[in-house]
Amino acid sequence: MTIGRVPPVLITTVPFGDPDPAPRRVLDAGGVVYDLQPFGRRITEEELAALIAPYEVLIAGTEPITARVIAAASNLRLIARVGIGLDSVDLAAARRRGIAVTYTPEAPAPAVAELAFGLILNLCRHVTEADRAVRGGGWHRLLGRRLDGATVGILGVGRAGSRVARMVRGAFPGVRLLGCDLRPDEAVGTACGIEWVAPARLYAECGVISVHVPLTPVTRGMIGASQLQMMKPDALLVNTARGGIVDEAALAEALRAGRLGGAAIDVFEHEPYRGELAALPTCLLTCHMGSMTADCRIRMESEAAEEAVRWLRGEPLRQLVPEEEYLLRAEEVRA
Repeated sequence: MTIGRVPPVLITTVPFGDPDPAPRRVLDAGGVVYDLQPFGRRITEEELAALIAPYEVLIAGTEPITARVIAAASNLRLIARVGIGLDSVDLAAARRRGIAVTYTPEAPAPAVAELAFGLILNLCRHVTEADRAVRGGGWHRLLGRRLDGATVGILGVGRAGSRVARMVRGAFPGVRLLGCDLRPDEAVGTACGIEWVAPARLYAECGVISVHVPLTPVTRGMIGASQLQMMKPDALLVNTARGGIVDEAALAEALRAGRLGGAAIDVFEHEPYRGELAALPTCLLTCHMGSMTADCRIRMESEAAEEAVRWLRGEPLRQLVPEEEYLLRAEEVRA
């Protein structure tokens, strides 16, 4: 493989190397020629399918890398995903074509966890609601709640969820922590005093629930109308994981009916989001910005760029998507 052939790499994630050019310097230092996608936003399946054919390496964000896109990618040999979520990549189609897939699973976790923690505190104390009221000429002090002494549930105690658990436990020793995970990390559980429970019990007993599971066919719609009905009428729900895990229409209905105390949603089924949650004052919305801190973003982009350089040099890749992810997808298709 010869570095410098024009152009071996397409970069579709946005931003990339902005404002810090460190990730681009990784490619430049490796002698890699690359193109940036021309739209300056998350591109569509159709746009990516039209662009992909000449390229050997794709440095990707959350855009849909579907079977259709992969069928159009006649020269593609590596997908270097900037981030951890793999729901946007058809792994089975990539494997059939012999395309390697890497990701950066550790890099975004600290930023995602801090955003989740901040959203929890925001909901507890009505910070955004108060800000809007004051800007509109109001002056009504809103009665909130303290997190210490509450029961907090972490749905998915992995890279980000375990960090949220540590933050909550470190700042609020009186919190009761419930955790739900397919493979509980007993070391984290012991360190944070987590009580491991099934999802139904977590929904029923927690005043605050923070979602940190990946989006798969199994978790799609995991929190729908029936799960929301299990929750306390003053419960707070935070989702910084993936859109599609929480049924947005069911959440909007629960909030309108006063069957839920509030929600904070950073990720949506369709982005940019233009749905009914935007009209509800008890729902705090952010724009899929969990990983958007300078240090985490630079690390994610740089690690993906490093994988592109390694592949073009014929060196071993260091962050290949593990085999269990491919097996999980195969099991889901059979189901």
